[in-house]
Formats: sequence, structure tokens, C-alpha cells
Amino acid sequence: MIRVLSVDDQRVVREGLALVLGLLPDVEVVGTASGGEEAVRMVGELKPEVVLMDLRMPRCDGVEATRRLRDLHPDVKVIALTTYADDESVLAALRAGACGYLTKDARSAEIHQALHRVLDDQAAIDPAVQHHLVAAIAAAPGTPKPTAVTDDVLTRRETEVLTLIAEGLSNAEIAARLVVTEATVKSHVNHLLAKIGARDRARAVSYAYQHGLLRHQPEAQ
Repeated sequence: MIRVLSVDDQRVVREGLALVLGLLPDVEVVGTASGGEEAVRMVGELKPEVVLMDLRMPRCDGVEATRRLRDLHPDVKVIALTTYADDESVLAALRAGACGYLTKDARSAEIHQALHRVLDDQAAIDPAVQHHLVAAIAAAPGTPKPTAVTDDVLTRRETEVLTLIAEGLSNAEIAARLVVTEATVKSHVNHLLAKIGARDRARAVSYAYQHGLLRHQPEAQ
């Protein structure tokens, strides 16, 4: 069972999400929190594996709560929830430590898939959010102009794998696309994460956007 904590300052959203999650066969809702501070406290008490975190909340918002959870409970995965797909708080949540991003109109199947993805150390980004995440990164002060990753940073195959990660593919899906084994893909992922200094796939996605990899499709070796 996947232990989940739902966090939202609106009671109807919080309870509705808990109801939807409770219908999933392998998910246990261990609690709900109405704010960031309460969420941090409840994570320490209830030990969830995944936190579904609203971003816009009074006092301690979702970004700050995510940052605190990263420092206090680094093994807990956070999936940020946003009402609007163009919410630039999603970018802040990424930097704070979130591994996934869903809009609040996500279907139960999408939430279910996202839970499994983040527990498998994969980024889970709603396609509706991806486009605006790219725009937010591009508009951020100090963001370098997107440039293709050169061979002295990543090999062509590692660049291709990173591109597919940014498109939201799992290791198994990447293996099928490239016609290689899943173990080979895992090896490429580990190597590229080390090379770009990313501690997880969500940071790798940010790196891919910053370097224009959605427009840079290298040939397979």
C-alpha cells in the first residue's frame, strides 16, 4: 500500500481528494492537512511515502512546506498540486524539492500513475503543466539561454535518454523506444544524473528544459 498524505487549505478539495485516493486499490490515505505547518508535523507522525501538496496556502505555503520536508524527511516524495496550469509556483516547488506536478482536475488514473512514478524515482509532470514550466524557466532571472548539451557533458545516448525523461517516459518506456534493456536505461540515467549534478529525475527535467533538449533530438548511437 502507498501511504499518502493530502494537503490543501480548502476542506472540500482536501476531503474530495482523500475520497478519490481511498478508492484506489493500493493507496492508503493516512491523513489530511489544512496547511503547510500541519503537513510537516503530520509527516513526522504518520510517515507517509507521498505527500500531495497544494501550493497556494496561507502562512506556510506548499513551496515552503516542500522545502522543509526535503530537509527534515528527504525520503518522502512530494507531488505539487496547482489549480492553474500556468502557476509559476510549480517552478518554485521544483526547486524546493517536489518530484511531481498535477493540476487539481487530474483524473484518478493520472494521480495513481503519478504516485507510482515518484516512488520509482521518476518525475510525474502533468502535460498541462509542462508547457508553462518551460516558459517559467525561460523567464526566470539569470536563466541561461537554452543551448544544446555538448558531447563533453553527456554522450549522445545520454542526451537522448534525458530528452525522453523530459517527455515523461519511464525507464521501461525508454527501453522500448530505444530497443535496449531496462537495465541499460537505468545505467544511462545514473550516469547522466551524476554528470549534470541532479539528485533525481525531476531536477534532470529542469536541466533538460534549461538546455533546450525538447528541441534537441540527437541521433541514436
